[in-house]
Amino acid sequence: MPLLLRAARGESVERPPVWMMRQAGRYMKVYRDLRDRHPGFRERSENPDLSYEISMQPFRAFKPDGVILFSDILTPLPGMGIDFDIVESKGPVIQEPIRNIDQIKQLNQLEPKESMPFVGEVLGRLRKSVGNEAAVLGFVGAPWTLAAYVVEGKSSKNYAIIKAMAFREPKLLHQLLDHFAKSIAIYLRYQIDSGAQVVQMFDSWAGQLSPLDYDIFAAPYQKKVVDLVKQTHPNTPIILYISGSAGVLERMAKTGVDFISLDWTVDMAEGCSRLPKNIGVQGNVDPGLLFGSPQAIRSRIVDTVKKAQGRRHILNLGHGILPGTPEENAKIFFEAGKGVNELIN
Repeated sequence: MPLLLRAARGESVERPPVWMMRQAGRYMKVYRDLRDRHPGFRERSENPDLSYEISMQPFRAFKPDGVILFSDILTPLPGMGIDFDIVESKGPVIQEPIRNIDQIKQLNQLEPKESMPFVGEVLGRLRKSVGNEAAVLGFVGAPWTLAAYVVEGKSSKNYAIIKAMAFREPKLLHQLLDHFAKSIAIYLRYQIDSGAQVVQMFDSWAGQLSPLDYDIFAAPYQKKVVDLVKQTHPNTPIILYISGSAGVLERMAKTGVDFISLDWTVDMAEGCSRLPKNIGVQGNVDPGLLFGSPQAIRSRIVDTVKKAQGRRHILNLGHGILPGTPEENAKIFFEAGKGVNELIN
């Protein structure tokens, strides 16, 4: 059984497993070369041969303990009747933002086998390729974050449109969030059935909510996803990540997830002290540190791992690896993570 899966299930492991959010991506020359040949993001993520190839690039280069599907949190949207595009340097664009009840009523319940067969194909191929050398990770966007994109129509700095809906038409927003929760649970089940051994839910924009509003608009739908998935796949570990989560850590722990991925704005020791002992922690090295010296990277990894000792811990960054990060520094991160016992001793 892969090290990461054993750690995620709470078994005794020889060291914390290590992978990186966004480990398949723009910091790697091999990825940029492929992107030049296939400039459309949706082509890269929805063509199974390309998605598989990109997913495997960091595994071939660095042998991380987890190989994550190359995809996007918005990938399931077309299967629900919401079209989108991802524009280089601009991000996602939703052609027809969801703003009224008629649009919500017209949404399809997700059927991943029909609308996203490429996801299942890639996950199956990844499992065959990596065997027990690494765990295969799947992922989804959480309901609040998906709703933020489809209501705003694009990325946002202040989320004024969806917050206006939340505070003026909460019933409307709750219907949309409930639809997404059911669909995302179906999608996660499909990923697990296809080969994902551990899954991560990104509620990237839930950190933009006050704790009070997190309890109303984000947490109940995260919990609904978790509850539905655990009904059918009780042994698959689920990780929850929120960017800017320092104000809601204790609330995140009540959603039923197995792991909480900490961003780098919380000290690892403090994060551990604020979470119940039965919850694992992932993270939380600042991605900016990978622009630093090898010694700085190694010493921060040692600090992070020491502070998480006694907990289930998956070593990771506190956010995705940044474009422009030197590949040799990514290599140092992985090597130091795998050799952390020697560095500590």
